[in-house]
Amino acid sequence: MITAAQMRAARALLGIDQKRLAELSGVSLPTIQRMEASEGAVVRGVVDTLNKVIEALDAAGIELIGENAPSAGRGRGVRFKDVVVRDEPAEN
Repeated sequence: MITAAQMRAARALLGIDQKRLAELSGVSLPTIQRMEASEGAVVRGVVDTLNKVIEALDAAGIELIGENAPSAGRGRGVRFKDVVVRDEPAEN
């Protein structure tokens, strides 16, 4: 449905903090914090809670793109390439 990284990225695009996302979605701040701290590929949580967050992001203009899914939106965006290099030290 949504990953912790997507939630953080969506907030960054909107320029809002966790508290504001909690207000927009009607979900408690500690719940938003737990969702964003999730280690798994998909944020764990009650389906109703996840839907509230997704609906709030959608209403704010965020399109969540699933794995290997085309984007229905227009304009600029960001997504991972097929090959992802993360947290590797820079070569000197």
